[in-house]
Amino acid sequence: MKRSIRKTESKFIRASLPVENASLIREQPRTEAPGKSSLPTNLLRVLALLAVIGITVYVYSLRGRVEEFERYGYAGIFLIALMANATVLLPAPGVAVIYAMGAVFNPLWVGLAAGTGGALGELSGYLAGFSGQAVVEKTDIYNRLHPWVDKYGGWAVFVLSVIPNPFFDIAGIAAGIVKMPVQTFLVFTWAGQFIKMTAFAIAGYYSLEWLSNFIR
Repeated sequence: MKRSIRKTESKFIRASLPVENASLIREQPRTEAPGKSSLPTNLLRVLALLAVIGITVYVYSLRGRVEEFERYGYAGIFLIALMANATVLLPAPGVAVIYAMGAVFNPLWVGLAAGTGGALGELSGYLAGFSGQAVVEKTDIYNRLHPWVDKYGGWAVFVLSVIPNPFFDIAGIAAGIVKMPVQTFLVFTWAGQFIKMTAFAIAGYYSLEWLSNFIR
């Protein structure tokens, strides 16, 4: 009797094992192969890269027409800052013009207009990094900035934005590569740009006043 019971239990256990294993197999989530992205994501990255290239080439072609924008007051200052920061790894006039405009217009409003335009312009670098096709990924300066941006996030962007330096494009690219939320990137970039541009505008304002007193 005991033997028959044991045999029945062992048969029951053996019969139940495949069913349990099958249910475990069915419950396992499917994972995509590493390194592969969906088609919409790849398409978005390609479009972002093409947009950055187009903006950079167009803005760089307008670098000789800065004086025309100066005549439009604060709107012109906004456009100048936007253009100066929209070019990726190409020189464009910016801070020098803001310095000069501070001597003509209200420095605070100059800083606000220039800071807003500059922050929006820096989106080109962010998009270049987001596209995953950045050409600076193997440079020494990128290798130094990328871990810092990845670790400190928006605060790293703020510091690099508020201090005048030629490497913020690379920091923006790094922010895009680490997929920093775009609103975070914009807020911290705007804060840094506003402080920096206002400082240059105030310097321009007082330099003109000093020169006027000196000439008298």
